Amino acid sequence: MDNKDEDFCKCFVLHEEAVLNVKKNLPEEEILFDLADFFKIFGDSTRLKILYALSIEEMCVCDISNLLNITQSAVSHQLKVLRQSKLVKYRRDGKVVYYSLDDDHIKGVLKQGFDHVTE
Repeated sequence: MDNKDEDFCKCFVLHEEAVLNVKKNLPEEEILFDLADFFKIFGDSTRLKILYALSIEEMCVCDISNLLNITQSAVSHQLKVLRQSKLVKYRRDGKVVYYSLDDDHIKGVLKQGFDHVTE
């Protein structure tokens, strides 16, 4: 038997109740696309480092740049992506702009992901 055959269900009985239950509870396509985009943001290690840093302390671009040893321009670019995705917010104090996580949900996602990979 070819390994390709293992990918297919061998039963011919439709589990109608299970299918109907999932169909009833499956989110709308648009929400699933938004969720996929949300998780794509976490697919970049620089963005993850920034999110982790901001989960500990509010920081400005200069401090994040120094912490991660990357240019301020690179930090600003990543912060723009994170802001557009509503993962970080900012506040201005004079000429300094401070960034922080948008809400505690983001910290929870980071913690659950960390817990999962370190299990």
